[in-house]
Amino acid sequence: MSPVRKKQSRSTAAVLRNIRIFATDVDGVLTDAGMYYSETGDELKKFNTRDGMGIKLLQREGLITAIVTQERTKLVARRAEKLAIPELHQGATDKLSVIRDMAQRHGVTLEQVAYIGDDVNDLDALKAVGFSSAPADALPQVLQSVDYVCRKKGGEGAVREIVEMILNARVSRSKS
Repeated sequence: MSPVRKKQSRSTAAVLRNIRIFATDVDGVLTDAGMYYSETGDELKKFNTRDGMGIKLLQREGLITAIVTQERTKLVARRAEKLAIPELHQGATDKLSVIRDMAQRHGVTLEQVAYIGDDVNDLDALKAVGFSSAPADALPQVLQSVDYVCRKKGGEGAVREIVEMILNARVSRSKS
């Protein structure tokens, strides 16, 4: 599926080169949206290791990485800790406010933020950031609102797909 350009007149590469913060939702983006429960009541989630490596690659390039999720679990905190994600925001009912505050604290504009989300609680944030994206299996109203629809589904490499786009845009700048 090709990118859906909604609000930007600049090229996608120019927008991606300007990104300083990469933020992601969890369920349906870093995971396949499934919630697994053991007999003892433990909650389990499957994360894609390639997405995790992508986050590490962005950090090596100096980007600030963030998780912004409505859920509040120890499991997500452990994943964020393992990936050394400095901005973990759980229990975020107003994701745009969280992203706006984070951008302000780091001295960047919303245009310098990329966000990937998949559900209606992501819409306000997706519409406000410089580059918005969604996994291929996001809700239809989300797919219609973002700058780019991933070829990959949530939990199957959608985050890595966006990471590669950002990294490739940065490489193309350094070659020109």
